[in-house]
Amino acid sequence: MAVHVFGIRHHGPGCARALRNALCTLEPDIVLVEGPPDAHAVLPALVRPEMKPPVALLVYAPENPQSAAYFPLVHYSPEWQALTYAFTRSIPARFMDLPQAYQLEQRSIEEPQTVPDEEADVLPSADASGEEESAETQPTMEEDPIGQLAFSAGYADRELWWEHQIEQRRDAVDLFEAILEAMTELRAHAPAPENREAQREAWMRRTVREVQAEGFEKIAVICGAWHAPALLGGTASKDAKLLTGLKKIKVEATWVPWTNSRLSYRTGYGAGIAAPGWYEHLWDAPDRLATRWVARGARLLRSEDLDAASANVIEAVRLAEALAAMRTIPMPGLAELHEAMQTVLCGGDPVPMTLIRDKLETGERMGEVPEDTPAVPLARDLTALQRSLRLKPSVEITPLDLDLRRDIDLARSRLLHRLNRLGIPWGQPERAASNVSTFHELWRLQWHPEFVIALIEASVWGNSVEAAATARAVNDADRAPDLPTLTALLDATILGGLPAATDHVLARVRDQAAVSADVLHLMHALPPLARVSRYGDVRGTGATQVDPVITALFQRVLVGLPLACRNVDDEAASKLADGIAAVQESVSLLDRPEQRESWSTTLGVIARADGLHGLLRGWGCRLLLEAGALDSGELRRLAGLVLAHATPPPQAAAWVEGVLRGSGLLLLHQDGLWRALDAWMRELPPDTFTEMLPLLRRAFSGFQPPERRKMGDKVRRLGMDHTPEETSTPDGEDLDRERADLVLPILAQILGVQLHDR
Repeated sequence: MAVHVFGIRHHGPGCARALRNALCTLEPDIVLVEGPPDAHAVLPALVRPEMKPPVALLVYAPENPQSAAYFPLVHYSPEWQALTYAFTRSIPARFMDLPQAYQLEQRSIEEPQTVPDEEADVLPSADASGEEESAETQPTMEEDPIGQLAFSAGYADRELWWEHQIEQRRDAVDLFEAILEAMTELRAHAPAPENREAQREAWMRRTVREVQAEGFEKIAVICGAWHAPALLGGTASKDAKLLTGLKKIKVEATWVPWTNSRLSYRTGYGAGIAAPGWYEHLWDAPDRLATRWVARGARLLRSEDLDAASANVIEAVRLAEALAAMRTIPMPGLAELHEAMQTVLCGGDPVPMTLIRDKLETGERMGEVPEDTPAVPLARDLTALQRSLRLKPSVEITPLDLDLRRDIDLARSRLLHRLNRLGIPWGQPERAASNVSTFHELWRLQWHPEFVIALIEASVWGNSVEAAATARAVNDADRAPDLPTLTALLDATILGGLPAATDHVLARVRDQAAVSADVLHLMHALPPLARVSRYGDVRGTGATQVDPVITALFQRVLVGLPLACRNVDDEAASKLADGIAAVQESVSLLDRPEQRESWSTTLGVIARADGLHGLLRGWGCRLLLEAGALDSGELRRLAGLVLAHATPPPQAAAWVEGVLRGSGLLLLHQDGLWRALDAWMRELPPDTFTEMLPLLRRAFSGFQPPERRKMGDKVRRLGMDHTPEETSTPDGEDLDRERADLVLPILAQILGVQLHDR
């Protein structure tokens, strides 16, 4: 009985090609592959036509879905080639690694495994940063045995060494014998493997002995190159001792779609590769690798309306081949092609190369699995909904414009809102433009493979998306800490079309509103309720039940707000200003005359009250001005009072900040405000002005550049075109122009504009 060990890289096209040829020559009786035996039941699906890599085996603990491990596979994975070889020839194929039932039990629940569990690769200590090591610093055996081998061969980058020596080979005669010899020598000088790796190798050796005992004559063993020497030694007694006392948990396995980007070590994948798209090209291209690769890059640039002439393609290939010759390597690799394409195709500009790296070197292709692949009922329900609503998951960012008057778009909106409620943010809502009606919703869709785990976790709430979202919303309502959280949840349940949850959350809102005494909480609770009242009927959901709650909360805000604004510090004033903005939003949404009148009266009290924080008084003035309840004369009067000598400069600056909140276009026509501000700044002592300057800069920083430019023009004209009454000081003396001109450069600096000569 002969055991043939093939040491491979988990995602190496050169290894995969050589392995396929070696298996065809060997014609083994059985194939053993490093992988999770827990997944044997779903392994035959690998050869079904509906299976389109990249895909991944997912092994997880049903009681704790976050405790999971992924095993990605692509066409150029040696394991994929070995398994398809076995299944297409009706040869037994088995996984032989230590079962995940044991490995997942050993991991801490506090630190769940959320990335693929294939640390034992040909590069056991791969640097996740992907940066090249210094050519002058030789790695130690303990730090990086493969890196030491590459260094000895004159390479600073072990990835580059492996690609040149293994992956680019077309003639791979005796490749695996050479790999085995090299790994044997390295392991002879390397430290003993850690306990977990020793247990994995012991289990694999035991599996080989079991297969031998069954009478198989030609046994093909496919494992990570680092493990290859270890599988040919050891004794049964020592392995049994290593495996004694292992504990296991219940696990399940399935296939899930995967993406090229998730094969990269940059995403934290322990057995990752630098450029999945390049490795796929090495597998697919039968000849003229460099020419085909550069042509693909040129085609990509042209698709983005960037110049990429055919002559430049030829020159880029020639440059890559010249670089390879200078570096004494048989053919251009990714590094040479990358340099040549950036130099010739991109004119030395690194920005287009970012596109090539993302779209070509990595790629964002997403695999597919058969529809009847084992999955939790919740995942099956989501798949059915995606099919019926014509929403195909994609890793590409896809915009989605929904018209809620159409039944299918309304159903799509509810699905996306329900998934967000379950912690599966497949769709992110976008802020609609001003010309988009209230019947429209804008979304940005992007599917991530880890959503599969989130679906398994969410299945504890129910077997359908609607049932699970309803149960989750009810539970969240019972645990909500305050009224704003409850009203936001009510808004979400309305958007998700969950009537049972809506009734429960609304009852909780009523109960909490009856006992809540925090004015800030009451204010922040109003906007979600206003959205429910305003837009609920658009979604076919009755919203009249919330109107009594809105009325009660609004009346309590009117009574409590003036008192809450007294004797507050800067932090509390900022929070109250945000609360006032929330009430203003709800009043504007509902657009009810009696509410607008009552709210304007309350804002007038705040704007004119002595002793209140300047930010709140200024914010009240600004909101009254926008509502048309404050004319320019009254604004100038209030500005004169607040910016008088008796007001402490910090409070005056806070008032200015409050008035300047929001759009700046409305303020451009308030000449009285600008003159009061100009007079206040002219009277500030130099030390006080220096102290106030950061506050004033912050007040103007929220405006857009065009707004600041127009404000600068306003400042420049402050000393021009005055009427005699306007150009006199309060005591009747003529305005000192020279003194006023001293202020203008400072105001221009604050506003970020340039003064022009008059």
